[in-house]
Amino acid sequence: MSPSSDAQASSPADVLGFEPGQIVQELGYADDVDLDLRDAIEDSIDADLEDEDCQEIVDGVVLWWRDGDGDLVDALVDALTTLAEGGPVWLLTPKAGRDGHVLPATVQESADLAGMRAMGTMSLAPDWSGTRLASRAA
Repeated sequence: MSPSSDAQASSPADVLGFEPGQIVQELGYADDVDLDLRDAIEDSIDADLEDEDCQEIVDGVVLWWRDGDGDLVDALVDALTTLAEGGPVWLLTPKAGRDGHVLPATVQESADLAGMRAMGTMSLAPDWSGTRLASRAA
């Protein structure tokens, strides 16, 4: 990673680890997503995020998820469909106390059932937390 200014280094998008030239698919977009975080991710990859119709192999997935969106296990399995081996899935969920908050136990159980493991959770935006998920080694 190249040296970056203090402003860039403090960007939550930098924590996601995406780099210029990577293809990142976005799933679960709705009018409540954090637009500043989306813009920062697009700046970090120097491209637009791909939508759910993307059929090419992607380097990472950003999945916005709220309680009530459906079956999280199915969504996680779907997120793996075009993901390159070793690529991360960032599960973005509303923080505790916000509408649509997803319990950490639900995230962990769903990840396990989808064949993934949670690598860590952090605050990424005022209303959103991100959990980095990785595929279990075969």
